Amino acid sequence: MPLPFETMKHLLKLSDWSTDEIYEALDLADRLKREKKNGIPHRLLEGKTLGMIFEKSSTRTRVSFEVGIHDLGGAGLFLSSRDLQIGRGEPVEDTARVLSRYLDGIMIRTFAQAEVEALARYGSIPIINGLTDYCHPCQVMADLQTIREYKGSLNGRKLCFIGDGNNMANSLIVGGIKTGMKVAVACPSSNKPDSEIMKWAAENGDFTCTEDVLEAASDADAVYTDVWASMGQESEAEERKAIFAGYQVNDKVMAAAHRDALVLHCLPAHRGEEITAEIFEAHAQQIFDEAENRLHAQKAIMVLCMA
Repeated sequence: MPLPFETMKHLLKLSDWSTDEIYEALDLADRLKREKKNGIPHRLLEGKTLGMIFEKSSTRTRVSFEVGIHDLGGAGLFLSSRDLQIGRGEPVEDTARVLSRYLDGIMIRTFAQAEVEALARYGSIPIINGLTDYCHPCQVMADLQTIREYKGSLNGRKLCFIGDGNNMANSLIVGGIKTGMKVAVACPSSNKPDSEIMKWAAENGDFTCTEDVLEAASDADAVYTDVWASMGQESEAEERKAIFAGYQVNDKVMAAAHRDALVLHCLPAHRGEEITAEIFEAHAQQIFDEAENRLHAQKAIMVLCMA
């Protein structure tokens, strides 16, 4: 299969990818999903090895990347920061140069975006951002795939995000605007998304950031939420419950959205906090289709970066 974008090497953040590159990845993800469902092998990374560095724990990221690289004919190595010298003070630039001699690509799930950028700067193999405190591009590729599956298209659709202006909000804004969606974010004034990302979105698309949940949800085609206390913020959980008390996806919010609006959640979900148990279960098929699409979207990303 001829592969597009031969110069594409990394996925550090979605803003690095053009609209055409994002859609090419989505089309490939759809194809790989169909082939997997029909038992058609697609060993496009035969003999390749992906190192998977985890400085944050994970369910979906680890399993989907490990299964994905296996499906593509390669091998995945789980590399915990507890087992690597990077977790004991070795400079990331040295780790990048050493691992580049052994591996064909690296996926890293960590805290600082600067660490991902440094791996790409000093290494000589593709780097895929599995999550940082700044952004979560792999998750958003799966989200866009899911919205398109249910709605048929992305351009002109409205995506509403409710909750903390965190890494998910940052990446959803970029992914939504780049694929032609209207994006509305509802969050407290103290917890807005990255200011540079919001400035870019306002200049390049239809973007709103408001404290009014119902305004953001009005006529939305997809309503998205995330936990109020992300990994590493557990000590702030009670304080955050007070801050985000009015930012819950519930019946009132869904009544403001389109009648057939999707509900999406990157998981894990805290029922009764950012989303009611009733809304979660009513939209569980969509949410778990979204979780499955992590596998297919990430396989497409690995092929485009590593083949």
